[in-house]
Amino acid sequence: MHVGEIKFTDCANGPGVRISMFVSGCTNCCEGCFNTETWDFNYGEEYTEGMEEDILQELSLDYYAGITILGGEPFEPQNQRVLVGLIRKIRERLPKKDIWMYTGFTYDKDLIEGGRKHTEVTDEILSSISTLVDGKFILSKRNLMLNFRGSENQRIIDMEKTLDTGSVVLSPLND
Repeated sequence: MHVGEIKFTDCANGPGVRISMFVSGCTNCCEGCFNTETWDFNYGEEYTEGMEEDILQELSLDYYAGITILGGEPFEPQNQRVLVGLIRKIRERLPKKDIWMYTGFTYDKDLIEGGRKHTEVTDEILSSISTLVDGKFILSKRNLMLNFRGSENQRIIDMEKTLDTGSVVLSPLND
């Protein structure tokens, strides 16, 4: 997996001060995407254990609310298989930090068992994150007034409540 950029002290991709990691590789290729360079799976730097340790060390600082993983596309199968390791370590070492992930795929279509982007680690990832922002960016539905998303079709999903109830529960941040 490659990483296009890591932003420390980001406030645009989730509530509070966060680390935002933009992974590379995306097959959605949404028209109007703000980050087209990350469509290339080889864009940026190769993800390493050293990079992971730097992220974990920085994230341990008190002022961080959590981390946001976006892209590119974190739920491309090859990215999932790397990201699950980082997510496990965050849950072990920093259990109070929240984890947001963005995907152009749809949770209840593409990421469920049998979905086209479901892998052997997808369920573990989804059960370990607090929030999933799902849905392709659709240029004709762009709305700059929305919280933490770019187009009106995208949803901010409370993953803990969604998994508890068995149906999609939207975060109040959708309002």
